[in-house]
Amino acid sequence: MADQQPSNHELSISAVVFTIFLCIIFGSNAVAVKIAFTGMGVFTSAAIRFAIAAIAIYLWARITGRTIALKKGQIHQVLIFSTLFTVQLSLFYLGLSKSNASRGTLLSNLLPFFILFLAHFFIPGDRITKRKFFGILLGFTGVVFMFIDEKAIQAGFRTGDIIILSAVTIWSCSTVYLKRIINTFSPFQVVLYSTMFSVPLFLAEALLWDNVMIFNLDAWVIGAMVYQSLITASFGFVAWNTLLKKYGAVSLHSFVFIMPIAGVALGGLVLGEPITIKILLALLFIVFGILVVHWHPKREAPAYPIRRGI
Repeated sequence: MADQQPSNHELSISAVVFTIFLCIIFGSNAVAVKIAFTGMGVFTSAAIRFAIAAIAIYLWARITGRTIALKKGQIHQVLIFSTLFTVQLSLFYLGLSKSNASRGTLLSNLLPFFILFLAHFFIPGDRITKRKFFGILLGFTGVVFMFIDEKAIQAGFRTGDIIILSAVTIWSCSTVYLKRIINTFSPFQVVLYSTMFSVPLFLAEALLWDNVMIFNLDAWVIGAMVYQSLITASFGFVAWNTLLKKYGAVSLHSFVFIMPIAGVALGGLVLGEPITIKILLALLFIVFGILVVHWHPKREAPAYPIRRGI
């Protein structure tokens, strides 16, 4: 994030292993979301997840003595960001309910490419270089392979993919907006208030559109909710911020390519989702695009994986 200073510390072996572990956690979150859908309505699961996450982050902030109160002039900024956050997550959950975890993970990993494009126009000095343009081209080539996957189209995934793509577009807009205002916030404040703001709206959506809010509360569903709420959204947020403060975003971004790999692999292993040749080609192009974009960056990059964990 913009308030994090570059660090001269090199990643130790234990830090490398832990960073890889966090990237796998973030990348596999869509799998947990899909499992939760087997026992809860789409928006019900979102409301419960972010309610638990908000409570956990609030308690962590209080215990560690962080300032929760907003300063004058920050409220309207929080409302704008929180509204974008709620809309993007609503669309993402809805789209994922109509698609599968591997495809949702691949599409959500287009986020850095969208942000690069928008930042070129809205963030002073943040321009698209030839290297970045090539990385963006690779990433979106991967999407082409996803949308020409005949098996997925026949299974009715195209609508879900388009909804997820819309969510990622709004997601990138909110991230660019956040990048412009983040200097006046602590990172956890943005996460805490946007999460708290979203809960009653997700609950309203659940009451309106979930036919049955909770219909199968077994161990898998409970475990998936705990994973999403406490592991990715809470523990993942705190752990990533700790590493970010010590090592800097440049070092950590060397590992973000692991996220789409984890999502696709676990979608196949845990959920039995089809991993077709075109999905593998999409994964290959998106991963290489991420590597090209983050290859020897000249300055600190924003900590996108924090929001991925949320």
